[in-house]
Amino acid sequence: MLQTVSERSEPSSITSRRNPLVARFRDAAERGSNGLMLLDGAHLLSEALDAGVEVTDVAIANGAAERPELSALRRRVPHAVLASDIVIAAMSPARSPSGVVALARRPVEGTPGMFSRGTPLVVIAVDVQDPGNFGALLRSAEAGGATGVIATESGADPFGWKALRGAMGSAFRLPVARVSDGAAAVALARSHGLRVAAAIGRGGTPMSDADLTGPLALVVGGEGSGLLEALVTAADARITIPMTPPVESLNVSVAAALLVFEARRQRASHRDR
Repeated sequence: MLQTVSERSEPSSITSRRNPLVARFRDAAERGSNGLMLLDGAHLLSEALDAGVEVTDVAIANGAAERPELSALRRRVPHAVLASDIVIAAMSPARSPSGVVALARRPVEGTPGMFSRGTPLVVIAVDVQDPGNFGALLRSAEAGGATGVIATESGADPFGWKALRGAMGSAFRLPVARVSDGAAAVALARSHGLRVAAAIGRGGTPMSDADLTGPLALVVGGEGSGLLEALVTAADARITIPMTPPVESLNVSVAAALLVFEARRQRASHRDR
């Protein structure tokens, strides 16, 4: 259900960086306080509205308000406030503000949804530190048909502004859960009947030869150092993505994408038999 952004009857304009709303935006960007997340850009705000996310506040730059994409958004959120470019720059953490920023409620815990949709295919992202990489991983997971993502608390915030920007709306639609560590993520997957396959740099079963059908959790992550040996040992299978030397590793979001789409291919082929 579409949410309005406030109960004010007329749009207002903010000209001072000392306005309390500016502080709310900055707190959301830096700490994710009060259960809020910051959305930067018309596209991301539109995706959030389409997904039924509760948007609490929207600010649009005075000079950008008549741009076609922002005019359309103003019709959807008619109580958005206008603000000077200086204020928008203070509200937005981006180096080049897009002209619109918003605050929205963070999605609820996504565990129930990721295990109840068809044959579960869950990505476990362990210690993925870079928020841009995490956002791209979410995007690839949704595109490849994964039913959810489990992230560890040691990694990037899935609903931080950089991760949201990288996910391009996927974080609003794909169930996401966050647990303490990789062992807890594996235990959660197993409690719902999933096999666990760990992605390793070398020595595992080539992904095209591995069985990626059936309820499955794919464990990726460990940027730089790889997955902890304990997680690899505990997995039901160890999978390697074949690479041409001298390349030995891939960006974690790329690796996750390749594995998810290989699982998608195998499942489609399995259904066609």
